[in-house]
Amino acid sequence: MSPATTDKPTPAVGNELFLHNMRALWRHDPVTALRVDAVPDEGRLPLEETRSGAWTVKAPSADGGSVYLHSRYDPAKEADRFVEAIPLDEKYCFVVAGLGLGYHIRALFERLLGDAMIVCLEPSIPLIATALTCVDLSDVIASDRFIILIDDDKGRIHECLRPRSTLMMLGTRFVSHPPSVRTSQAEHEKINDAISEFVTYTRMSLLTLVSNSRITCKNIANNLVTYAATPPIDLLRDRFRGNPAVVVSAGPSLSRNLDGLKAMRGKAVVCAVQTAIKPLIKHGIVPDFVTSLDYHEMSQKFFEEVEGLEGVHLVAEPKATWHVVDNYPGPVSLLDNAWARLVIGEKLGARDGVKAGATVAHLAFYLAVYMGCDPIIFVGQDLGFTGHVYYVPGVEIHQAWRAELNRFQSIEQKEWERIVRARPILRRVPAAGGGEIYSDELLLTYLEQFEKDIAEAPARVINATEGGARIRGTEDMSLAEAAARFASEPIDPERLRYRRTTDWHDPSRLKDVASQLESRIEELDDVVTVCDEMLALLAELDELTHDPDRFNKRLVRVDELRVRVSQESRPFQIVNAATQLAEFRRFSADRKISAGQKSEAQRAKAQIARDIEFVTSVREGTNEVRPILSEALERIERAVKKA
Repeated sequence: MSPATTDKPTPAVGNELFLHNMRALWRHDPVTALRVDAVPDEGRLPLEETRSGAWTVKAPSADGGSVYLHSRYDPAKEADRFVEAIPLDEKYCFVVAGLGLGYHIRALFERLLGDAMIVCLEPSIPLIATALTCVDLSDVIASDRFIILIDDDKGRIHECLRPRSTLMMLGTRFVSHPPSVRTSQAEHEKINDAISEFVTYTRMSLLTLVSNSRITCKNIANNLVTYAATPPIDLLRDRFRGNPAVVVSAGPSLSRNLDGLKAMRGKAVVCAVQTAIKPLIKHGIVPDFVTSLDYHEMSQKFFEEVEGLEGVHLVAEPKATWHVVDNYPGPVSLLDNAWARLVIGEKLGARDGVKAGATVAHLAFYLAVYMGCDPIIFVGQDLGFTGHVYYVPGVEIHQAWRAELNRFQSIEQKEWERIVRARPILRRVPAAGGGEIYSDELLLTYLEQFEKDIAEAPARVINATEGGARIRGTEDMSLAEAAARFASEPIDPERLRYRRTTDWHDPSRLKDVASQLESRIEELDDVVTVCDEMLALLAELDELTHDPDRFNKRLVRVDELRVRVSQESRPFQIVNAATQLAEFRRFSADRKISAGQKSEAQRAKAQIARDIEFVTSVREGTNEVRPILSEALERIERAVKKA
């Protein structure tokens, strides 16, 4: 029997409930369980019995006083009133600041609709241990719909929330339990800010994925001719182990470090982003590597009229525009890509890769880690508007602005206008050298990703940007000091010899790639035929919801067809990658159906409407992907003839 419904329990009963809760916590969240289990019995907060026979607790508050976390009369009823004030519909994730003893978590969990979830923020480990001795939360913990976060560790937050990120995007509500928050106000604010940053990051990532999915697949398809004919990055794994690397980004502070970078050439592996190429080459700095991943064809302008790239190794994601990849004059390696492997098969498509980068700077960082470099030194990685400027001087956008410049309109004014146009999403963030700096939501998503990546990286990371936003996990240092400490010796020339001994273009596999593309196009034609039959059957089923026998007979054929375009089938995966919105809409519709209170007939109609929308989207997506693969096939056939 729960202690909350009996007289004040003996310690043995409290420990029994604690062990019952802890068994669930160990199975589902061993990281938190380890911390909670380390709290000694005397480290728990002293409980006070209430008039209802349940428990409350008096905890020290952050202002030096104390606060009761729950009613001294009836905590359960108080929790019910607390939850009744929270709108539950159209929300699938509730971020609750403060666990207390768990009464309001228990009450909220029992009212959740469908597969909605709770993320509880509670920095006090002793309070968690106390709660588990007096309120049964075992089924809440074991449901996989409850997550407890105890600090603002970015890596931990991403690990716990990334699998639920799509659900969070459908609707997240932040809820505060005021008495619990009063016990550790500052800690709660830190965790809350970290969760908000994760939500912003996930929203931006999802919007980018959905809006760019078609052009991304088009770029990958058109890059297949290079993907199949050039060597992968496998030959770079650990090639520069122990050598320092400099990741050069195009932030406004880069201009102050160009001379320092020039002196480091040959003593550190210089990995530059494509946007920094023109300023670097202009100052006589030829990097060892350049990274590219941007989907838009305007990216080719970063390389136009730039000389001296014949010895610079381009490492690009296959989603980068083919205009850059086709025309690049030096060595090229494209990274592994799941969609490319779907299209041309594992045998032809398998190769080494790194994590997908949010930006070219992330890709340059991942490349440095892959090559075994240590330390990794950031330069020009502002992630904010140092000096109220957006770009380093000499970038491509400055050339585009040149016609607008006069004595009333300077470069600096154009830069500031570029910043303030984003006023609704501007944010003030801690600066690397102290104080604050302006950034915006987009740059903060990049900062969020960097901080997570740095926490996982095996290498030491130095921030020698000398400006910009503070990047947690890095050591702030001037570039001069970093060069003196880590880049005083030349890199062994043998480590760069691969560039002269590697065959950078081998067209021998292109005929096999062409054959694979022909097969994929035939499979897509079959998907269209299946979708047409499914749509006709679904329309018929919509009229038969009142006749279960006939409905079930026709449903057999629908199920047969559904297997042919199931989520596991290769054609569906190829189409879905190019039309992400269809799958997102289906996911959203499923959540609404599971959360709705409908009769069987209403539920069946809702499911049919969902399926009709989904199959229609798949059919439309198939008709969009087919010409993409046909264009790629034509490019490969031309390359075969040329070879």
